[in-house]
Amino acid sequence: MKPADTRIPPDTTVKLSKWDADDVGVVGKDKPDARELLEGYHARLETLQELLYAEGKHKLLVVLQAMDTAGKDSTIRHVFQGVDPLGVKVACFKAPTAEELAHDYLWRVHPHVPGAGEIAIFNRSHYEDVLITRVNGWIDAAECKRRYRQINDFERMLADTGTTILKFYLHISKDEQKKRLEERRDTPEKQWKFQPGDLAVRAQWDDYMDAYEAALSATSKAHAPWHVIPANNKLARNLMVSHLLIEALEKLKMQYPEPAPGVADMKIP
Repeated sequence: MKPADTRIPPDTTVKLSKWDADDVGVVGKDKPDARELLEGYHARLETLQELLYAEGKHKLLVVLQAMDTAGKDSTIRHVFQGVDPLGVKVACFKAPTAEELAHDYLWRVHPHVPGAGEIAIFNRSHYEDVLITRVNGWIDAAECKRRYRQINDFERMLADTGTTILKFYLHISKDEQKKRLEERRDTPEKQWKFQPGDLAVRAQWDDYMDAYEAALSATSKAHAPWHVIPANNKLARNLMVSHLLIEALEKLKMQYPEPAPGVADMKIP
């Protein structure tokens, strides 16, 4: 799979079973070359992020959604290594607090969207409110449909005010999740990540696949596309995400601000 093939076109009915979570894409059989390519991506992303911050005009929102163990944290750590933390912020959306529940479900999200010159990364996101809520029956079908429309309107507003939106669904197989959960269970340094609730969510796998398919189908728009990223192979996952981020930033045609008048001729005492 090429990075361009990951994008879900608008008004497409998504069936995740048709996407190969094992697809290694640009990695192929040559891992050393792939790792060298990823290092090049790191350098390019660092340059583009500095340019984004310096120009102070555009905004980039990156949304990461996935089943447990698919590598949301790892993707952030490996893809964004080297970028300036002053221009990048990460928001993690867990179970809502009492104060958040007292407001509409998007209330807690809006303060974390990127400002001019920033990259904001959502580790889980407002999509939890059409995923876990649907799977557990906390909202009905009519409310879920309303929320798809509201989310599309919210993201359209962000796009119309200068935000580039990239949404990544990190796609792992159920068998791969089993291996990763077993690794967490059996590795002392990783056992803190293992929660009994992980097994309850795993038991709902088919229901979550249905919920993801419905959400991806309803909310992949030209102004805020979803990309299905094969994530059984971690290196391939990181390469795919890096490539798409760089591609999106390069399309902004950013430029450094003009220097102060006469700065090139100033003498430093």
